[in-house]
Order: sequence, then structure tokens, then C-alpha cells
Amino acid sequence: MLTHINTLTFNGLEVLDVDLQAQMSSGLPNFIIVGLPDKAIAESKERVRAALQSLGLQIPAKRILINLAPADMLKEGSHFDLPIALALLALMGVIKSEQLRNYLVLGELGLDGEILPVNGVLPAAIHAKEKNIGFVCPRRCAQEAVWAEGLEILAAPYLADLINHFKGSEILSTPAIEKDYDKVIYPDMADVKGQETAKRALEVAAAGGHNLLMVGPPGAGKSMLAQRILGILPPMTTDEALSTSMIMSVAGLLKESGLVFERPFRAPHHSASTPALVGGGRKGTPGEISLAHNGVLFLDELPEFNRATLEALRQPLENKTIEISRVNAHVSYPANFQLIAAMNPCKCGYLGTPDKECKRAPICAQEYMAKLSGPFLDRIDIKIDVPAVSPWDLSKVSSGESSAVIQQRVIKAREIQIKRLQALGETSICNNAGLKGKLLEEICTTDEEALKLLIAFADKYKLSARAYHRTLRLARTIADLQNESKILKLHIAEALSYRQSLYF
Repeated sequence: MLTHINTLTFNGLEVLDVDLQAQMSSGLPNFIIVGLPDKAIAESKERVRAALQSLGLQIPAKRILINLAPADMLKEGSHFDLPIALALLALMGVIKSEQLRNYLVLGELGLDGEILPVNGVLPAAIHAKEKNIGFVCPRRCAQEAVWAEGLEILAAPYLADLINHFKGSEILSTPAIEKDYDKVIYPDMADVKGQETAKRALEVAAAGGHNLLMVGPPGAGKSMLAQRILGILPPMTTDEALSTSMIMSVAGLLKESGLVFERPFRAPHHSASTPALVGGGRKGTPGEISLAHNGVLFLDELPEFNRATLEALRQPLENKTIEISRVNAHVSYPANFQLIAAMNPCKCGYLGTPDKECKRAPICAQEYMAKLSGPFLDRIDIKIDVPAVSPWDLSKVSSGESSAVIQQRVIKAREIQIKRLQALGETSICNNAGLKGKLLEEICTTDEEALKLLIAFADKYKLSARAYHRTLRLARTIADLQNESKILKLHIAEALSYRQSLYF
């Protein structure tokens, strides 16, 4: 007797088909799983045995062989429990094998027969839709699967419910989206008093998707400003929510309520290791830069991060993807994040502060800044100084514009960028920060005076080619905020002011 069940394994976000073959034959009683299973799969036979016993079913005293094909590909995860259980039920004649051939199955089993949630349901459901077959998953993961529209989904809370469905005594209906996604409430920019230059820089960064570094003494409000950039970024589109949610699903961070329409804001501690930040480990799991996909990665106390860890960000900052190579895994994850960083000007933190001047200046600052490499800093478009706020500002200055007002300007600038790119047939990028090559030359047109200013500045301060092009992209964003078709001298001047921090 032989039966087949469609299931899968993951290589990063890539879904790989697995043909689970189950055979029952005469011989000494044995239950064997082959096909390079990991420890979780090897232990699944005990969970399956207990789940069947909870239903009053006993595995026959025969030789049972489970093969996970292709046999030369490593299989990982507890989601093989449910496919194995259904294969055994087909071999025992409880359900018909033909009923299972048109479904992709995954789910973990509890000892009482409950079908427990597993990682990766969203990408698995999308894969099932592409194969034009049905999908069997845990009931608590149904809100992930429903976003693969038009897919037949059997989401059962218990194994008994699934058996009854296939036997015809119970009908499991395809679940619907249960939650209406309200507008996400973020911290408001109006809470920040003073720091008008920093607010303007954050608006420019949000409008063009540019990376930003804030330098200032402790307590100046750098973290407070960074947390408020989410409120001025455009709302997430459905496509962005899907791509971000797929990463979170594979990482096991997606909630039972379904898709995430809140832009991620990841703020790892400066003690984070390189694999924690960029991804890796034995299984090649996504790191903070991928979990921040379509959102913000905030690195506070930037020089305190391990230098090798920061250097590992150089490639994903350019390519918006991360390639992870390990002995057991070679995976690729998207990493289209916006980097917002903050740091003190020196080790003690008070360089340039009149009341608490650094006593070891300028050596203290030079040693502190030396922890950041030139190539890494070259990839940051905006560098601004965030001075300490005076007590007068805190007590007398009225609140500035709200995040909602600033967000409208950012949305209009983004719409200009998207329409311009679509007119040129470019759909892979959606903001000025991603402009490269001929596209950059075609879009970032300047008048003669603006070009002269940029060339003179680049020559005087020995800007690299990357810094030169990033300045052009930044000026293009400033022009878009003012709805100007051509980059003017004023736009170049403002862009250059963001490239030269007091401490660089």
C-alpha cells in the first residue's frame, strides 16, 4: 500500500515542494522516516501516534516507511506532522488517498489531536494557489492563508474535524478575512519641540527613502525623532504588506490576525551579533534588516555596534537584498529597509555642548568616529547635527506641525516619483533613493548653476562617485517636495548641507 501527500519545506522565502510517500507492508513492526529529516521531523512519529490514539485509532503493527522526496534535500520543521498523520489515515483506510492528492498540507499536531500553528503559512498558501491546488492548514493560521485569494482552504482546529470533512460528515468552509484593518496610530511629530532642522531632514528622508544619521549629545531627542518617522511615511500598500508579512511568517512573528499593515520599526541593541542583524544561523533565518523590510531599521549608539556587523550592512544598503551562505543553507531575503541611525559626537557625548564641553576634544571625537568606516558612512544620504534643546525651547516653543500634515507632503512627493518612474517603464523601484545608472541621469536633470555648485563642492571635499550620485538623488527629492520638474541651485545647496555634518 502506497499513498502520496503534497507538502513543502522552505529555503528562506522560497517554497520547495516535498512529495511525502507513505508505504505500509508486512514485516517486523517499525515506523521509519527517511529523506534527510531534521530532529523535529524524526520526533513527529511520536506526536502523530499520540494524536491518533486520542481519536481511538491505533497504528497497525506493520512496517511503515515515510519517504520525503526529493531524498537529497534537507527537510526541517514540525509542519510535517499533519501530512504524516493524513498519510497514515489513508493507509489505514480511514480516509481515501485520492481525496488528498489535490491539497498542499502543513501543520503541527498536539498530543490531543489539536492542529497547532506553524511558520510560513502565508508563502505556502501563495505557492498552493500558484499550483492550483487546495490548502490544508491549522485553524489559527487561517487569516494568513486567506490572503491568497481564490484558494480553497481547509483550516481545521483538530485532526478529527479534518477527518470528518473528508468522510463527508462535516464541512469545513473556506475562512474569510475577519479583521478590518484600521489606520495605524504612530507617535506624533508635534510632540517634538524645537529641532526644526532635524524635522525637515526627516521629511526629506521619508519623501525619498533616504538613509539618515543624527549626531548630537545625550537627551537631544534623536531617538524621539527616529520613532516619529513612521508617522510621516506613506501607508503600506497591500503588496508591501504581503512581502513584509511573508518574512514575518517564515520567522514565526506573524500574529494570528493576519497581514501586517504597520510599517516595521526594528531597533536592535548595539550588542547584536552579525547573524542577528543581517540573518544567518544554522537554518539561515532572517535578520533584523529583513524583518525591517518596507520599514525602518533604527541603530542607536551607532559606533557601539561591532565594526564587522556594520560593515555587513554595506551590500544590503545598496542592493536591498541579503545573501546568506552557510554550510547547511544558501538563502536570499529582501532587505528594502530605510536606515535611521543616531550617535553621540564623541565617547563622552558632549563635544560642541557649551555647558558640558568634552575635556579630551578633539581626540575623543576622532577615536569615536574612527569606529565608523568611510565606505559605510558614504552610503548614508543625510547627516545632520541634533543640538541639545534649551529649557526655553521646552517651555516656550509651541508644538510644530503634526505628523499628518507632514505625511501629506511626503505622499504627494512619492506620487510624483512613482508616476515619473512608471512613465519610464520602471516598476521595480518606487522612490528616488533607488535611482541608478541611466535612470538617475535621465531623472536628475539640473540647471547650469546647480550643476556648477555640485561640481565645485564635490571637487573641494573630494566626494566619491557614490556620494556625488546620492547628493543628486537627495536634491531630486527636495525638488519633488516643492513640485519642481528640474533640480535648481537651491535644491543642490540644501542637499549638500545634509552631506556635511559638523563632526564629519
